[in-house]
Amino acid sequence: MIVKSYEVKKKISDLEKNNFYLLYGENFGLKKEIKNFISDAIKEKNKNVETSNLYENDIIENEENFYNLIYSGSLFSEKKVITINNVSDKLISKIDKISEDISNDIYLIILSENLEKKSKLRNFFEKNNKTICIACYADNEKDLEIIAQTELKKNNLILSRETINLLIEKSNSDRSNLRNEIEKIKSYSFNKKNITLEEIKKLINFSGDYKSETFVNECLCGNIIKYKKIISEMYSTTINQILLLRILSNKIQRLLKIKEQKNLTNNFDSLINGIKPPIFWKEKPLVKKQLDIWSLKDLKKIIDDINKTELLCKKNTQISNGIFFNFFSEICKKANNFS
Repeated sequence: MIVKSYEVKKKISDLEKNNFYLLYGENFGLKKEIKNFISDAIKEKNKNVETSNLYENDIIENEENFYNLIYSGSLFSEKKVITINNVSDKLISKIDKISEDISNDIYLIILSENLEKKSKLRNFFEKNNKTICIACYADNEKDLEIIAQTELKKNNLILSRETINLLIEKSNSDRSNLRNEIEKIKSYSFNKKNITLEEIKKLINFSGDYKSETFVNECLCGNIIKYKKIISEMYSTTINQILLLRILSNKIQRLLKIKEQKNLTNNFDSLINGIKPPIFWKEKPLVKKQLDIWSLKDLKKIIDDINKTELLCKKNTQISNGIFFNFFSEICKKANNFS
C-alpha cells in the first residue's frame, strides 16, 4: 500500500494497523523523521517496547540471529520495533517469508536508498495491502524554507531572509542538518529573539569548513572549475590544513577498501551500498566516478604523499598554504586528465 510522505502524520492511526513499513529514497532526514514518528506512536500506546537496529549485511551474514529476533518473544517487552538499514532486493525472499506469519507484536521498519519501479522490494510493499510503502524524495528549497520557518516560529526566533537562505545552503539539502543548525541557534539565543547574520555565521562556522567535503570530492573527481571556485573562497579564511588532509586520507582509504573488494564482485554499486559507515546518497555518484579515475597504485601513492605534505606544512608554516594547495591541485589535475 502506497502512502505519501506528507500524509503520514494524518494517517498514523491507519498506519498503526500495519506492522511492515518500507521507507525508500534519497532523503535520509525525512526517512529518519518518519521512522521516529512511527516508533514514537507505537511507544505511546505500549508501555514496554524493545527496539533493535540492523543492517542488511548483518542478516545476510547471520540469518539465524535475524529469525530468532523475529520469532522469539521478549520477557520484558510487549512490542518489538526492528529497523533494518540499507536494504536492497537481496532480502526480498526473507521479508516475504516472515510477512506470512509474523506476530502482531513485531513492527518492521525497512530503510532503503532509491528503488527503481522494477524493484522487487518496492513492488512487494506497494502491492500488498498489509504493508506500507513511503517514498522519501529529496527536499527542495521550498520544503526546507517551510521547515526552517516552522522551527523558528516554534522557538520564537526571527531571522532575516538572507540568514534563512544561508542556513538552507549550509544544510546540504538535508532537513536533519537544517534542524541541527537551528538547534544551535536556539541554544545560543536564550531569550534573544533577533540574531544578526554575522552572529549566525560565527555560530554555524561559516568559515568555509562546511565546504571541506565538497572541496576534497571535487579535487578527486578532477572538477577543476568547481575546485577553483572553492579555493577562491577558502583563501579569504583560515584554512584547517590538517583537517582537509585527514578528510582526503579517509576518502582515499574508503576508495582503497572498495577497490580491494572488487575481486569479490565486479558490481561497484553493491560495494558502495554495503560499505560501513554508509555513504550519503548525494556522494555516491562522486565515489563511483573516483573509483573509475583512480587505480590502486595511485591511491596508495596519495596516502604516502599525504603524510609527506602534512610534515612539510608543519615544518614550513610560512609557506604551508602554497605547499598545501599545490598538493591538492596536482591531484585535481591528474584526475581531470583521467576523467
